[in-house]
Amino acid sequence: MPIPLPTPPSPGPWSVPDAPLLPRLVLEPTMSRDGMFDGAWWPRSNHVLAELPDLITALGAHFGRIVRVGLATSAWNDVPRSVVVNGLMIKINWCAGSDATISVTRGFQDHLLLLVVPPGTAPGAAASAMAGASVTGNHTPAAELLLG
Repeated sequence: MPIPLPTPPSPGPWSVPDAPLLPRLVLEPTMSRDGMFDGAWWPRSNHVLAELPDLITALGAHFGRIVRVGLATSAWNDVPRSVVVNGLMIKINWCAGSDATISVTRGFQDHLLLLVVPPGTAPGAAASAMAGASVTGNHTPAAELLLG
């Protein structure tokens, strides 16, 4: 059973103004690296500078320092060559790979591959895709997972 990271309550009078939202992220619970994906991420927008810092912070809390992110530029707006997160510069590799994946690098040859659920996806379809990508030993391609 995948272990989802906590999701904050919906905004209300108790909310802290301008507080960042936790990323919608589910990771494969054993991190055995036996499957195609190590988890899934459902960003709220396609604005990379708004979305990446919270994802990098969350992943860094679980795995240690993130040094590089690889993503398909066609899926994001205004992709820079790097982003500063928590005072550390994270390099961004531009690749022509799948819009539905993101590669996160911790160190030399230590990569995590996440399914990226498009921002406008219906909640039920997103939950299904994320659950499929975070199952131990998953081997379903991104396109199939996103079909619902």
